[in-house]
Parts: sequence; C-alpha cells; structure tokens
Amino acid sequence: MRKAHRRSLTLAVASLALVAGAMAGTAAAGGAAPAEPLARAASSASAASPVTTWTGGNVRTGPGTDYGVAYTVGANQSLSAVCWLEGGHVSDSSGIAHNKWVRLSDGNYIWGGLLKGNETGNVAAHC
Repeated sequence: MRKAHRRSLTLAVASLALVAGAMAGTAAAGGAAPAEPLARAASSASAASPVTTWTGGNVRTGPGTDYGVAYTVGANQSLSAVCWLEGGHVSDSSGIAHNKWVRLSDGNYIWGGLLKGNETGNVAAHC
C-alpha cells in the first residue's frame, strides 16, 4: 500500500512539472499561459480590503445613484472591498463631492464618501 501511494505521488508531481513546463513554454513563446488570467482573477479576489462606513447610506447595484439600492448600511459598519472606480458624481449635504465608487466583494457598490479614509475608503486597487 505504501509503495502504491508513493508511486501515485511521484506520478502526480511529474504531471504537475510537465504542465508547469508547458505553461512556461507558452509564455516564453509570446503567448499567455492559460492559467494566467485565472491567477490574476484569484489575486484580485483575495486582495479584498476592509473598509468602514463613517455614516449610514445606500449600497447600490452599480456605481451611481441611478442604480438600484441593494441594501442599506449604518455608521461604523465593516465591509469587504475589492477595488474602486469612477462612476456617477455625488454631492452630499456636508460638502463632499466626487465620483469615486468602491466595488464590494459581494458585487455591489458604495460611494467612497460614505467610507472612512480617503475618497476610496483607502482602497488602493483601481478596478
């Protein structure tokens, strides 16, 4: 049984090495390795940043007030953000005005003016 397990493990490692070599060859030839877009997507998803609201407001289905309200958040609520982008311009009653929206890990959007930190809630990654 132990010998069979070791043989299976050796075959698995050899297969991985073969696949990795083929992918490296594809990339070296000027083409993108097939797993490259998946790696970038996984990297973006795993790079979620925590953000916190300073006041309550609406989380929307898209980056603008013309999109529907997905749900409402209260002050000091923690959310998980993926990236930020330019969307609809918003001006609030306290004088904050800009078009920076933050994409949340659930696929919805919150205006950066509702978040603690800078205009993007200190989220560094641009979508």
